[in-house]
Amino acid sequence: MSDVTERGAVEGGGRRARGEGRGAAARRASRTGGGPGPSLPYIQRKIREYEVLDEEGLQLIERNADRILEEIGIEFRDDAEALELWKAAGADVRGERVHFPKGLCRELLKTAPKEFTWHARNPERNAQIGGKATVFAPVYGPPFVRDLEGNRRYATIEDFRSFVKLAYMAPSIHSSGGTVCEPVDVPVNKRHLDMVYSHIRYSDKPFMGSVTAPERAEDTVAMAKILFGDDFVENNTVTLNLINANSPMVFDETMLGAAKVYARHNQACVVSPFILSGAMSPVTVVGTLTQILAEVLAGASFTQLIRKGAPVLFGTFAASISMQSGAPTFGTPEPSLVSYGAAQLARRLGLPFRTGGSLCGSKVPDAQAAHESANTLNMTLLAGTNFVLHAAGWLEGGLVSSYEKFMIDQDQLGMMQKMAEGVDLSENAQALEAIREVGPGSHYLGCAHTQANFQTAFYRSPLADNNSFEQWEVEGEKRIEQRANALARSWLEHYEAPYLDPAIDEALKEYIAKRKDSMPDAFT
Repeated sequence: MSDVTERGAVEGGGRRARGEGRGAAARRASRTGGGPGPSLPYIQRKIREYEVLDEEGLQLIERNADRILEEIGIEFRDDAEALELWKAAGADVRGERVHFPKGLCRELLKTAPKEFTWHARNPERNAQIGGKATVFAPVYGPPFVRDLEGNRRYATIEDFRSFVKLAYMAPSIHSSGGTVCEPVDVPVNKRHLDMVYSHIRYSDKPFMGSVTAPERAEDTVAMAKILFGDDFVENNTVTLNLINANSPMVFDETMLGAAKVYARHNQACVVSPFILSGAMSPVTVVGTLTQILAEVLAGASFTQLIRKGAPVLFGTFAASISMQSGAPTFGTPEPSLVSYGAAQLARRLGLPFRTGGSLCGSKVPDAQAAHESANTLNMTLLAGTNFVLHAAGWLEGGLVSSYEKFMIDQDQLGMMQKMAEGVDLSENAQALEAIREVGPGSHYLGCAHTQANFQTAFYRSPLADNNSFEQWEVEGEKRIEQRANALARSWLEHYEAPYLDPAIDEALKEYIAKRKDSMPDAFT
């Protein structure tokens, strides 16, 4: 169950100029290469978090959330085991609605880790979740793609593999993600097997598991054990798993079933209320934050009833809606304030935090997509988010995974990675010798310090065109979407799969074949 499915998406162009254009294009191509640069480790932020709430505001929200938990309650639907566990823990269970004594959820959450390692099959790709770390993962859940031919169509398993490959190749994406698109050409009850296998086979970065049914979560754990070994999985975290609250104030059988499977096996649950303010929460920032905190407290503490010490994240997906049409809107101020506030609440609880991404409502990767995504992504980094889902490829309110948008977004993620490094105060960065060498009235282009640092001084975008109009014209007057299209094609053409032990690969294929043979195809 994805975030999305829960809500229903030159002058003088002569010989010399043309030659210079081709040379510049060649130099740019050689600089970026046919494929991407080396993979970067997860971000370790050296900048401060931006906070919008003072102590008084935080305490107000926490008091009101406690009142919701005690007086209104949270429903745990169609799960007798969950209700019995809450009764045993001291909650007041009335039918399917659980009322929580003040402090119960917070007490349970004391056993949840503040930080943990998300293990990849390549240990060099391991990622820290929590603390000052930020991890980027691709878009999650869209049933449609906008392909490299410009078509909007249903996604296929081949699209899924392609997005996993692009995520593997993108230097500033640290996880291959989860449901990067929904491959509708594979039966519903079997596609999770192909998706998890694709993450394992075509990438060596950490990946997410299936949550659309408890048995599919069990398959994810079984395949992870083939890859990592039984004991390793039981004692380490190798999957993150998206557990959406069915806001307002409901956890359903599907999400609870998946959460129980993963928590029992020490795998991380990202407990994320899916919020469209005005529809699934109050229209106000404080009201929405209060409901989010109550839902996360209930869902996250439930994982500790299953297994003390199981990793869990404070998550939220927050957007507003158009009060004229009811459609979700992105990149607007109010959801950013919600996410900033939720990040503060998560830090006070001592839980890793998930929010944000590169979100937009635009149908194509245009100016609207750019500014809405930039507004969301900047907030995501500055809030101090630890795990960022939907960091690349999101289009049309999450209904579409876009190849071109993916490439544009991953470029922006590289900029965020650079931004997170903060200000270098080293002797080299102080540049006093350069200032002495140049003196008043000259320039720095040829000085020794510039020559020594020019290759790494500034972030270099493989997509942005900052050349003259004349050069841009000679090179075909290409918009950034066209350059992104060409780059995606180049990356996929140059893709090389990471090594996977043939015995493990064969064991995975045998498991998948056996599971597929055990059930008839189902497309609903």
